[in-house]
Amino acid sequence: MPKIKVFPHADVCPHGAEFELKEGENLCEALLANGVEIEHACEMSRACTTCHVIVRQGFNSLAAPDEDEDDLLDRAWGLTAQSRLSCQVNVAQQDLEIEIPRYTINHARENH
Repeated sequence: MPKIKVFPHADVCPHGAEFELKEGENLCEALLANGVEIEHACEMSRACTTCHVIVRQGFNSLAAPDEDEDDLLDRAWGLTAQSRLSCQVNVAQQDLEIEIPRYTINHARENH
């Protein structure tokens, strides 16, 4: 089972997190289930970028993003070549190291 390491984020995950997932599980759902309160303003319907993550390790093991995800990512704060929308990522066999960007485009964060 792949291991997921989340780097510390002051608001969402102050101490970082580590957990295991089964191959094929959705990254955003897994983050939430494991106490990482990542934003997901559109309820994972691929309509915003608030669940944006940077995959620092294991990026190439993931299925490539589709054109709609790429278009949305263009609006994400802190975009990098390893950026993904966590709601669109299904975990593969390789371990992942995840960084959650400091800011999102959501100016009115609701406590999810």
